[in-house]
Amino acid sequence: RPGEPPLINGWIPFFGVAFQMKTDPFKKLKEYQKKYGDFFTLYINGKYFTFVLDPFQYPLVLKNHKQFDFFKFSNEIIHKVFTVSYRAQVMEKMKENYKYLQSKLLEKTVYNLMQNLQHVIKKQLLQTKNWEMSQLFKFCKSIMFEATYVTLYGKDPSPNSDEVIPELLEHFDKFDNEFLNFLFPIPTLSLRAAKISREKLIQNFSSEHMYKMLETSEIIRSRRNCLEKFTELPDHEKGAHHLVFLWASVANTIPTTFWTVYYLLQHPEAVAVLREEINHLLQSTGQKKEPDFNVQFTREQLDSLVYLDSIIFEALRMISASANLRVNEEDFTLSTDKGEINLRKGDSIIIYPPMLHFDPEVFEQPEEFKFDRFVKDGKKKTTFFKRGQELPYCLMSFGSGITKCPGRFFAVFEIKQLLILLFMFFDMELIEKEPLQFRKSRMFFGIQCPQSDVSFRYKLRC
Repeated sequence: RPGEPPLINGWIPFFGVAFQMKTDPFKKLKEYQKKYGDFFTLYINGKYFTFVLDPFQYPLVLKNHKQFDFFKFSNEIIHKVFTVSYRAQVMEKMKENYKYLQSKLLEKTVYNLMQNLQHVIKKQLLQTKNWEMSQLFKFCKSIMFEATYVTLYGKDPSPNSDEVIPELLEHFDKFDNEFLNFLFPIPTLSLRAAKISREKLIQNFSSEHMYKMLETSEIIRSRRNCLEKFTELPDHEKGAHHLVFLWASVANTIPTTFWTVYYLLQHPEAVAVLREEINHLLQSTGQKKEPDFNVQFTREQLDSLVYLDSIIFEALRMISASANLRVNEEDFTLSTDKGEINLRKGDSIIIYPPMLHFDPEVFEQPEEFKFDRFVKDGKKKTTFFKRGQELPYCLMSFGSGITKCPGRFFAVFEIKQLLILLFMFFDMELIEKEPLQFRKSRMFFGIQCPQSDVSFRYKLRC
């Protein structure tokens, strides 16, 4: 129609440009942007997706909730991937539990998380006085998954409890690796295995088993009690709700932790600054680096670590593949500095933050990891510019507006606490120097995992 963005249909009926996008979405979008500008529509798997790549138009799309709906798309994802059916009353009640991931209600969970991280590290690494070799992604995943699971869901009282978490992690891996394939299912052996693993994970969260868990966190107790009030809800679906929460708690946090450690080990100057900041915090809080790993920090103290914040934000800038997706409820005209753009009812609108995160006009040398990019004059830097104007958003790894990830504070505290423990108590070195590639299995839906693992070595610091 006149005034609508350019339409790229592709050559293959129904699939459109799906296969071109699957190979390297970022590169392909850059090509489309260069050819068609900041607004264009792609035909993919029978649906139309309009990309809005002008960052100054982001607020109009993201804050206009009635015009551009998020929940139609998110409810479809939750149903296809996790088998959770949309029930308005259940969803609204579950949202009330988000309060435990924010404000002062989060403090006890943050405290318990540090205790559990230290316990896992002691159990796995305390005897490493000489150099030990391992695979970095597997290493980060093992520690983060166990500590997060125990912090949230508690301890399993069964006699074989030591075997429970490794088994859950194995099933979680199989499930998570097929995330996108649940949305566009093509029968494969790996997808079949992932469905079996999904069922195993859901069974782990049965009502009977959930009530047996010891030292369950307040947010999980609240979610469990909330679900139990809906007596018409099948037990399988209650378990599926808990699987959604587990996935949201670790699926992006684990690769973020891995990439942050990976980039730090390539930049010794960043490690030196981080250790200096940690030592200063220890001194200011009257704590010492004791061999029993017994340290504890409040939320406010963790928030004061300016360079640690910058290190994590810089890693997120480089590795996030998340898109902000909305469904256009009515025909709509978007006013831009280059004229009006007509958006059609029923089309999906996509904002793709990596295009902003790698814009050289916003972030100088965007391909480079700069640990202090988000620091200015010793304080957190939050203001960035494009075309001489201040940007409304500069880092969008956790989404935006009312759909911003409710667990973002907990996620960042998880990463901060593990980084503090690792770099305070251990020397670490990469053994392989070859650059890692991203796996495309979660494109548009979170943090990218590495295509392969990388060897490193570690030992206790003297």
